[in-house]
Amino acid sequence: MPLDTELNSLGFAKPPAETRVLVAMSGGVDSSVVAAELATEGYDVVGITLQLYDHGAALARKGACCAGRDIHDARRVAEAMGFPHYVLDYENVFRESVIDEFADSYLAGATPVPCIRCNERVKFRDLLETAKDLEADCMATGHYIRRMDGPLGPELHAAADPARDQSYFLFSTTREQLDYLRFPLGHLRSKAETRALAARHGLSVADKPDSQDICFVPNGNYASVIEKLRPGAADPGEIVHADGRVLGEHRGVIHYTVGQRRGLGIGGLSEPLYVVRLDVEARRVIVGPKEMLATRRVPIREVNWLGDGDFAGETEREIAVKIRSTRPPAEAVLRPLSETEAEVELAVAEEGVAPGQACVFYEPGTSRVLGGGWIRGAR
Repeated sequence: MPLDTELNSLGFAKPPAETRVLVAMSGGVDSSVVAAELATEGYDVVGITLQLYDHGAALARKGACCAGRDIHDARRVAEAMGFPHYVLDYENVFRESVIDEFADSYLAGATPVPCIRCNERVKFRDLLETAKDLEADCMATGHYIRRMDGPLGPELHAAADPARDQSYFLFSTTREQLDYLRFPLGHLRSKAETRALAARHGLSVADKPDSQDICFVPNGNYASVIEKLRPGAADPGEIVHADGRVLGEHRGVIHYTVGQRRGLGIGGLSEPLYVVRLDVEARRVIVGPKEMLATRRVPIREVNWLGDGDFAGETEREIAVKIRSTRPPAEAVLRPLSETEAEVELAVAEEGVAPGQACVFYEPGTSRVLGGGWIRGAR
């Protein structure tokens, strides 16, 4: 590439009109603004919305990311901005890649994060391949995260607005995917800026509320979804103290999560008790005092490494980690065990660390995401 070739805003050495970009459109304000901004800049925009589950159920409720209403909203934005929009039926892929694992993980006593699997297995795998089939130069999404050019290639960085940062949900993005993806909203300082852009483009979704729930879990009621997917999953069993005492009966392990205190149904005890472990095979909910929840050493599997160099060749190093999306990164030491396994030792013990959660790695003192993995179980 000649040194004097000017790059467009997406990083390509050609005019926007000759740059095709597929925009993953959920029907919400974020992805709608991405599509509208790129269309206004003159890019060859193609909007794609994924139908991830049955419309009959979806149309009956609000606040889910790919319901019938959202497909309609995405189509209206495309019509208003003058670019083509397509709806792809991904129900089978979504069920097999995300919902089934969610149900099985939950039944096994884990605390799954299906939004990460959806990004990893549906949006950034299957949809990304569709973008390439359509000869798009790149794929853009409305996620709040930044892609920056580093000395060794593209790097993943947390969003400029910590309150909107979605790096926890995107840690499994691979280097190859990162090369193809673009995140135009990552530099914005607030959601108000996004809504102002939507209003400037006259988009009907400018004031649309954010989705709060996992898209296939109405009102955050995991247990009701699991019962439908896996009949018989709510069989009762014993609530047992860590010292072996049987304290009562529960109404199904699927109604409990590690760290839970409220709703245990074992009142009248002298000390507050928390769920410290779920024994799914024995249908037992194990409870104990709060100090039993504290964990410092966390085994990690399925590591996706975005740092420089080979992960297995890494020596012990200081990093920052997020065990939950809502907490700021905490000091830790990372010890690689193989290409895909590691142990993380937290400087300060955290409570309620559970199998199935993600552990995301950050470079201390910077916004760079070094990757992450899945928690196998806490010790």
